[in-house]
Amino acid sequence: MSKTDNLVFKALHIVAWIIFVGLCIEAGGLIVNFIYSLYKPEMLPKLYQKLDLREMHDRSQRAFFSMYSFILVISVLKAVLFYLVITLVSTLDLKKPFNSSVSKQIAQISYYTLSIGLLSYFASQSAQNLVHRGFVTDNLNEFWADSQAFVLMAAVIYIISAIFKRGIEMQNENDLTV
Repeated sequence: MSKTDNLVFKALHIVAWIIFVGLCIEAGGLIVNFIYSLYKPEMLPKLYQKLDLREMHDRSQRAFFSMYSFILVISVLKAVLFYLVITLVSTLDLKKPFNSSVSKQIAQISYYTLSIGLLSYFASQSAQNLVHRGFVTDNLNEFWADSQAFVLMAAVIYIISAIFKRGIEMQNENDLTV
């Protein structure tokens, strides 16, 4: 492995950590918003992202809890996804990358990515359904605007996982013949 590859790999590791920390802060802020929305709703305009769904809560608690559930689950899944990316980057040995733990981690990343994409799509459809019933959901679209990108990314990552799995099989066959 060249020095440039090693430097790029370390830079990607640092970027993954930065994204993970940012996603954890976002998920934590949204959880705090949710708790405040239940107990002290007058504080919401002063909190993180000013996500104020008091009007939705007053009209329909079911709609409020379903939309907030989607938001919280998606944000937590994104943080978990980047935690998995960090563990993959930490355990990956570029001199011998084809091993079963790496293959399992890549497959797990693809499953989480697909889950985020599908949940984002369902949340988007639920929000559109609420719009037809007279609710305002414009401020929620940012939380699931990238559902199609996550589904496509899951497909690409799954293909990479299948390639790694085949690489492991070939490496094991090669080790047996030597």
